[in-house]
Amino acid sequence: MAKKEPGKVERIAAGLRGKIESGAYAPGSRLPSVSELQASEGIAFQTARDVFRALEREGVVFTQQGKGSFVTPFLGKITRDGSGRYQAAARSEGGARGAFEAELHRLGLVYKRTPTEIGRDRPPKDVAAALGLHHSSKAIYRRREMKAGRDANDPAEGFVVQLATSWFPLDVAGNTAIEKADTGPGGSKSRLAELGFPVRHVREMIESRSPLPEEAAALRIPDDRQVYELVHHASTAEGRVVEAALHIMPSTIWRFAYTWDLDVG
Repeated sequence: MAKKEPGKVERIAAGLRGKIESGAYAPGSRLPSVSELQASEGIAFQTARDVFRALEREGVVFTQQGKGSFVTPFLGKITRDGSGRYQAAARSEGGARGAFEAELHRLGLVYKRTPTEIGRDRPPKDVAAALGLHHSSKAIYRRREMKAGRDANDPAEGFVVQLATSWFPLDVAGNTAIEKADTGPGGSKSRLAELGFPVRHVREMIESRSPLPEEAAALRIPDDRQVYELVHHASTAEGRVVEAALHIMPSTIWRFAYTWDLDVG
């Protein structure tokens, strides 16, 4: 059987992808407009739009309304080591403010600090249940757009790679460093340990889904690209959950790695 020739969209998308991978279009650089691509390739306007949509779905390109299409600033993968990232040495490596910053450092990237929304409110029902709170009780929340970049000296440079909201019981974290913008080396888990609530167990649940409109906008991804929803519960040796967190992560950027020791038999 003769090999099927790729269609126009696939062929032109492959050509652009090749230029991106070769460095002809650097990460973060502007790509030709839809009209420019239409003229240079002699294709219909809708075909040109479909080319960019195909590359957006792959995570190679992102489009900003009214500004054009750009090469995704980061074309690799961030590996989230689920079995080792919360060890004290790992999450404070190089003075990192937690596991996420340490992961970026290992990739040669910089954690670009953005304002953290901190407050006290009634958590969602599932969070209240995990923390063992009455449905009318308040808890501390920390809500962040977690941003990576390459230039530590340019505050405008960088890209959001994760949305995260963490909740802590008031009787554990109220009026402590956990309610401050900078939680210090090692992040909130190091502060929990200092408060007498060292985390000894972590449970995480991951599923893939379509992003909510506001999530897609914050992550600068098309609304038909999948994200990982990761629910994180951190508990003490006694089994008390002292942190419940929700992370929203583009599937094209993140990979998960786990290592276990098994009994022989």
